[in-house]
Amino acid sequence: MSPTAIAHPRRLLALALVAAMPAAWAAGASPTVVPRPTNADRAQARALIEDLIRIPSAKGNNQVPVLAALLAQQFRAAGFAAEDIQVVPVESDADTTAALLVRYRGRNGSKLRPMALLGHMDVVGAVASNWTVEPFVPVEKDGYLYGRGSIDNKAQVALVAITLMRLKRAGWVPERDVVLTLSGDEESGSRTTQMLTKHAWVRNAEFALNADSGTGNMDADGGNKTFFIQAAEKTSVSYRVETRNSGGHSSAPRPDNALYDMAAAIEALRVLRFPVQFNEINRAMVAKQIDMHGGALGAAYNTLLDTPSHAAARSVVERGPGGGHLLWTTCVPTMIEGGNARNALPQNASMTVHCRIFPGVSPEAVRETLAAAVAPANATVTIDAARASSPASPIHPRLFAAVRKAVDVNYPGATLVPEMSSGGTDGRYFRIAGIPTYGVGSLLQVSPDDDRAHGIDERVRLDSFARELDFWDVLLKDLAGPQPRS
Repeated sequence: MSPTAIAHPRRLLALALVAAMPAAWAAGASPTVVPRPTNADRAQARALIEDLIRIPSAKGNNQVPVLAALLAQQFRAAGFAAEDIQVVPVESDADTTAALLVRYRGRNGSKLRPMALLGHMDVVGAVASNWTVEPFVPVEKDGYLYGRGSIDNKAQVALVAITLMRLKRAGWVPERDVVLTLSGDEESGSRTTQMLTKHAWVRNAEFALNADSGTGNMDADGGNKTFFIQAAEKTSVSYRVETRNSGGHSSAPRPDNALYDMAAAIEALRVLRFPVQFNEINRAMVAKQIDMHGGALGAAYNTLLDTPSHAAARSVVERGPGGGHLLWTTCVPTMIEGGNARNALPQNASMTVHCRIFPGVSPEAVRETLAAAVAPANATVTIDAARASSPASPIHPRLFAAVRKAVDVNYPGATLVPEMSSGGTDGRYFRIAGIPTYGVGSLLQVSPDDDRAHGIDERVRLDSFARELDFWDVLLKDLAGPQPRS
């Protein structure tokens, strides 16, 4: 199967769906003319992200409600009615967090389903002594703004918020309701997210745009700009593998030993392979890999599209860039402990195995596969901690075309591909609730130097941050506003 053959059915699907798009998109009233973002708007966005970074909204600090209140006040000042802004506190065993909802009412909100905008206000903690700057004091340096949450996810929260505020002040009225839904514990349980999916303003959303996935990559010299539409994500599950033995005195060793058994279990997991699987999203990703690499690697990907069980082709893909891990479930040992005393034969050993599970595969099915693999080692497997499993969102030609248009405003012709991520976001809970969700944005990062989310000296590029207001301006007007007649 050639790359052209892979893409051709999608083009036909795109034409069919665009032809069938709602009348409000195809031939609505002429939209209110709203100027593009100005330098004053960019200054407002810069001020807002700095204010957000200064609020240490990590778990245990009780600061997410403070951040939500700050945003709510600014939305009121921009002209949003008080009844269209809700701060919902949520208690946990560690602190009080909150969710924030802002409803931008559309002129046909009673007829058209709303669209949701996702983001999160919380951040992971930071060990200040490991940083070169104070984590919760925004610092500009070398063309970057440093601070915890700068890229995950306060940059996009600030940009989306300022976009909605400036559109409101300009008198723009969308066709459908646009609902900003900001969670308060995406990094630590997502209870606020699950509450948001059930909210009356949100639960009937036609789709959601997730700003938490809104980054792209480029080389250090500015080449190979690539942006993503995240439409699926793997499920994060940890398993506990355990071995037991009667033990005894270390002066009289025996062939049976809890650590020997664990060693055998580790070897069984090292050679374990989960099957290659495809959905609409990673199939499109594979098509892009074929275009990019060609040669033996491209041929191997092509072979797997036709014959997922082809062992030789899989071996080539595993050795290639990225390892092809988004084509299958992955499981890897991450922690181990065992033994009872220096001079005793070990009675117990346990190991944590962390898996990223392909969308649609249940954690229990993976547990059964792991258990079968380690059974000859007399090991048992239980689920230790699991996130919710979500389906993939379908390719949405109308939405994908709008994202293409928005990316081209700042980076014309840059690569744009669907993505299935191995990490997790709030998007999985919206997908579980039946709301197709797409991670979008065009904040550029130099990979791997800028891959610092959750890490030391987290930062966001200021030139890309300034341009991102144009991305959101174009995208929201396109997807939420009436389309002018041709």
